[in-house]
Amino acid sequence: MKRILAGVAAFALAAAGAAYAMTGTGEEPAAAESAWAPKSKVTLTHPEWSQNAVLYQINTRQFTPEGTFKAAQQQLPRLKALGVDILWLMPIHPIGKENRKGTLGSPYSVQDYYAVNPELGTEADFKAFVDAAHAQGFKVILDLVANHTAWDHPLAKEHPDWYEKTWDGKFRPTPWWDWSDIIDLDWSKPGVREHLGKAMEHWVREYGVDGYRADVAGYIPLDFWEVMRARLDAIRPVFMLGEVQQTAHHFASFDASYAWDWHNAAKRIAKGEANATAFYRYYSENESLWPREAMRMTYIENHDSNAWEGTLRENYGANLDAMTVLSFTGEGIPLVHNGMEACNMKRLEFFEKDPIDWKQGESCTYGTLIKNLIAFRKANPALANRQWGARMVKVETDKPEQLFAWARQKDGNKVVGLFNFTGSPVTAKLADGLAAGSYKEFGSGAAVQIKPGESVTVPANGYRLLATASAPSGPPIMQERQATGN
Repeated sequence: MKRILAGVAAFALAAAGAAYAMTGTGEEPAAAESAWAPKSKVTLTHPEWSQNAVLYQINTRQFTPEGTFKAAQQQLPRLKALGVDILWLMPIHPIGKENRKGTLGSPYSVQDYYAVNPELGTEADFKAFVDAAHAQGFKVILDLVANHTAWDHPLAKEHPDWYEKTWDGKFRPTPWWDWSDIIDLDWSKPGVREHLGKAMEHWVREYGVDGYRADVAGYIPLDFWEVMRARLDAIRPVFMLGEVQQTAHHFASFDASYAWDWHNAAKRIAKGEANATAFYRYYSENESLWPREAMRMTYIENHDSNAWEGTLRENYGANLDAMTVLSFTGEGIPLVHNGMEACNMKRLEFFEKDPIDWKQGESCTYGTLIKNLIAFRKANPALANRQWGARMVKVETDKPEQLFAWARQKDGNKVVGLFNFTGSPVTAKLADGLAAGSYKEFGSGAAVQIKPGESVTVPANGYRLLATASAPSGPPIMQERQATGN
């Protein structure tokens, strides 16, 4: 009997040794396999309504001559016809008076997180705007300025310990910047977190707000955003856009973030300071470094770029249309800044009343291009936001510095983009069959057949956008028109 038991024990030891040898650890095979399985760091869930969403930024002060919620509400049908989905309102709160810049001050100098700037209307007016937007199918997100407050925010007197201080104990603006009209909160204080967190919940719960655009989101501790995302989602599914360019912010906090690298590369290429390959670093990191779920805002213009960097014409010149097409069809979530659809070619004043001149858009076809691009995105599933859409795959040609080319395909839908940001037409030979297929061309609706290895021609400062699905009609391929913006 002892010999039998000894034999059984020896067999068990041998089996265990074999398992160890196969796994390289002392774990059971199933456990070892699980340990090596890939795990996503992303735990948040995007709201379903963000799948094909296009953002539209409203500077309420400049959006209409009146500069009010009531006046903005009257523009909702026009925005619905344009096709945008998420309305981002710049800060709606009272603006500080102490150390104010200009006559009206910066909307980012907040005096009270729980109140509405009376220049824009009343709380009832704001609620009516949100309700009307919801009734027409929009979502509404608010600009949240959590890093700092106005100098005369009541908290500065009630809780001076909630603020960061200079070396000699005085309130301080955000270091190194020229933001002299604000002072920084101290995010190590639980009271600061509670005050801001409850304000966020207030607007979501009481006014039906659908999320936030977080100003300088990277200056606030990440754990706060993670806590707040969970708390807000418990009220209703929200959408969070962070003014930040960090992968970690997409794990449990933000649906979307700023693609600053894309924006800066786009301007350099458009101005002829770099060729098309300057996009390679952005798109390589986008695919290999960033979470698949991360929506990155590939924007042509927002309030900051318009005020401080230049107008559409100044930044993109003859390449405005081609670059806009790329921003709407490449990987990324696009943004329309108010006035773009009217060919606004003016730097809007930031601290004064300077309403958008919508009449300048009477002969503007750029707005039609934006409208058609939005429809094109929604007609082609391969162009959906982030994990719902398809990856951009580089189309190899013999002229990569002149022709930026890619294909996106998913579930039988295929879109090919060809872009020429130079001042001369370009003819390039395709290196393989990736772009081959039968398509309809965006703009003309013409049937196009591309064969493996053949050559394609793209006009100067132009693009060609091809899709296997039916594409809505739109303006013809833009060449010289972009130089005037009309």
